[in-house]
Amino acid sequence: MVNSLGFFTIGGTDSHDGMRAVRAWRVIRWFLCGWSLLAIPTFYGELTATSQGTLTIARSVYLSMFVVFALCLLWMLHASKKPKTWLAHNRLDVTIMIGAAFSAGWGAPPWQTVEWVLRLLFVSLVAIRIVLSLKGFFAPNRLIGLLIAGAGVLAMAGAGFLWLEPRVHSYADGLWLAFESSATVGYGDIAPTTPASRVFAVFVVLLGYGMLSLVFASIAAAFIGKEEKALRHEMHRDIKHLNDEIGQLRAELRALGESMIPSSDAVAEAHRPAPRDQH
Repeated sequence: MVNSLGFFTIGGTDSHDGMRAVRAWRVIRWFLCGWSLLAIPTFYGELTATSQGTLTIARSVYLSMFVVFALCLLWMLHASKKPKTWLAHNRLDVTIMIGAAFSAGWGAPPWQTVEWVLRLLFVSLVAIRIVLSLKGFFAPNRLIGLLIAGAGVLAMAGAGFLWLEPRVHSYADGLWLAFESSATVGYGDIAPTTPASRVFAVFVVLLGYGMLSLVFASIAAAFIGKEEKALRHEMHRDIKHLNDEIGQLRAELRALGESMIPSSDAVAEAHRPAPRDQH
């Protein structure tokens, strides 16, 4: 099944492509998801780099990300029976691979406007890929999993603000700013002031708003599910009662029909000629 966002798709492979491709994708998708997760802190590490060593590490991660994506794509193209179809269903991974190659070679901050736009586009596509790949684990009916995932996102966002925002002096302040951002409250007591923290706040708002929407939708679905379960139970009971009544009516109609049809002996007796008088 293809997960898509317009032109960009991450469909993996389907059962018609052969078991070899299916088994390969079961392993490869976790490699791609893991290296996608590394791209987010690498982006901010490069953005806040204060030394050439930090910048070199960030570019090395981008370069290794390009290599991993390229090797995985080549593996899948070799394993797939329909490589062109598979490639068309995974355009997002191809785009991220190209973006990682360019990110490994472009200039150091401060970036120009065009580079800002391209890098933000790249990290946005990486975030989209992470969401699409983990979408199955965040189904609206999994309340406990959603709460755990939301707590994890909030914890990581608090650490991110502590790292990126100079006005945040403690982890508690970072958590508070992360909650304000994800809940779109905006009290104004703490606000992002640096380009890195503002960009980070954008992703926290989008991701946090999505997580909160899923949590509230899951809670609502839980209450509605109870009512639907009671309604289905009542409908099944009524249907069973109607089936019993219909069966009883059929039995009565069958018995009535049998009583109205004369037996074969009675019909033969009725058609037998009357005996003549001997006298």
